[in-house]
Amino acid sequence: MNPVRSEREFQNIFRRLQLALESSRIGVWEHDPQTDEVLWDLQMHALYQTGRTDPIVHADDWTKALHPDDTQKAMADFTQAVAHKGAYSSDFRIVLPNGDIRHIRSRAHYFEEAGRATLIGAEWDITADIHLNRELTLQKAIAERRAIALERSHAQIEHAADHDYLTGLPNRRYFDRRLAELCEGGRARSLAILHIDLDNFKAVNDTHGHAAGDAVLMATAQILRNAAPAGSFASRVGGDEFILMLPDFGSTDEAMALARALARRHKAGVMHDGTLLKTSLSIGLAWTTDGNTASLLADSDIALYAAKKNGRGRIERFLPAMKEQLIRERLLTEQLKQGLENGDLVPYYQVQVDARTRAVVAMEALVRWQHPEHGLLLPEAFLDIVADGDLAAQLDETVLLRVLADRLVWQSAGIAVPRISINISAGRLAEPSLLQQLAKLHIEPDAISFELLETIFLDELDDTALSNIQKLKHMGIDVEFDDFGSGHASIVGLVKLKPKRLKIDRRLVFPIVASAEQTSLVSSIVDIARTLNIEVIAEGVETLEHAEILADLGCQILQGYAIAFPLSAVDLGAYLRQHGKQAALAVLHDT
Repeated sequence: MNPVRSEREFQNIFRRLQLALESSRIGVWEHDPQTDEVLWDLQMHALYQTGRTDPIVHADDWTKALHPDDTQKAMADFTQAVAHKGAYSSDFRIVLPNGDIRHIRSRAHYFEEAGRATLIGAEWDITADIHLNRELTLQKAIAERRAIALERSHAQIEHAADHDYLTGLPNRRYFDRRLAELCEGGRARSLAILHIDLDNFKAVNDTHGHAAGDAVLMATAQILRNAAPAGSFASRVGGDEFILMLPDFGSTDEAMALARALARRHKAGVMHDGTLLKTSLSIGLAWTTDGNTASLLADSDIALYAAKKNGRGRIERFLPAMKEQLIRERLLTEQLKQGLENGDLVPYYQVQVDARTRAVVAMEALVRWQHPEHGLLLPEAFLDIVADGDLAAQLDETVLLRVLADRLVWQSAGIAVPRISINISAGRLAEPSLLQQLAKLHIEPDAISFELLETIFLDELDDTALSNIQKLKHMGIDVEFDDFGSGHASIVGLVKLKPKRLKIDRRLVFPIVASAEQTSLVSSIVDIARTLNIEVIAEGVETLEHAEILADLGCQILQGYAIAFPLSAVDLGAYLRQHGKQAALAVLHDT
């Protein structure tokens, strides 16, 4: 081998290595453990910012630069490497002359030649790496915290989506999912559902405010929580509607006993702002013992519907006959809606006469349904359907328009038309737009009057309805109490509402021919009305004796089959045209 060439190659390799070290900013050092002599290259001086270039340095130049908190560990690492004559590896901090702190990584190997030991090592600045790692660690921690917060937020959102915000109970969404889970694969062989509805809850809200209504709902939810057996759960599935699901229940008798206990606890009421708020529960019970839960919710809803229809505050078990009845009613409801559109609901008219002169002074419009299959239907065949289907206001409007149309026909024929009374629902009376709608019809003063059932006066009339009553009077439309004595209207109510007339219920009128006690009762009603300047109509007059007794008691107006049966518009027109105002006389005298 050419020694000159080898020396040249060695110099090239050395220069390349030196260039690599300079570009990577790695400093190289040597340390003689026996003499403690230390050699630093220029890059080492640059790392420690000594400001010097001489290769020989003192050992304490290094130790003095160490960060006080890292000195002990760095020295221990070095001492251990020398003692074991092995590799040296240490990370530590140094403090530069200007006070800056840098992170240094130091690596070295132990060499021994001809009895002389040397550590040859390299050092480089890892401050940027440390800061980057810290930032990455921090960002990782932040990301993990955000992930946890996001997971918690998702859990909260999911919980909120599955639970009622007011009561904290599971909601309809959660209930439907649980029911579907139980349906899958027949996971629950026996399952009962108590479908619960608060009776007259709207009245609590309207009378005492929504805060009071919320208090009732929360109290109901707590009752359900406390009563729910292990494994069951309660949910709020509507405004005032709850469901208690009972998987693997013992028997229907046990479910009924639980329903009765719920109703009993609820009757105690809840105190709110010093007021005891009371509502009752209507409960429908449905169950399965063969794992067939597909129709369970619908069955419980049908049972609940039956409970409310049968008087509220009741508990009803589902029976297949209930579903059949509901199907018939729903069919009838659809037919009724179609009948309203087709004009199949029409007024029939029953005349009212002066109790003394027997002259026709008014007549009542009584709705009839000309059913395409069943013929002429009386109100008792469909009025429940009207109420349940929220069709009362539409029916009221339909009858009113037909009455006004009939009246116009009679007037055009030269017939003197007496006042016509028309039934109106509380819902229609409470419509804010009622007065504007009536004004567009240009109704003549004293042409019509509105009859409102006495049984709904105290329960369902809100401020709008009460205001509308007064405005109706100014329009020349009287308001009458219908079926007085069948409900619980008080004298205070009469004074407050000041109806033009009240009509004594036929159930009070009919017995007067045979009962002095009943006669006295009717006489008392007449006296009260006279004191308040309210006219009295007696309905249910079926004999001449009825007419004479009622006239003697002071009733001003009579109505009943002894006077005239309800007649269609065409028949009534002919009736009035033929007999005029004296038409009722012959009927009464021939009775």
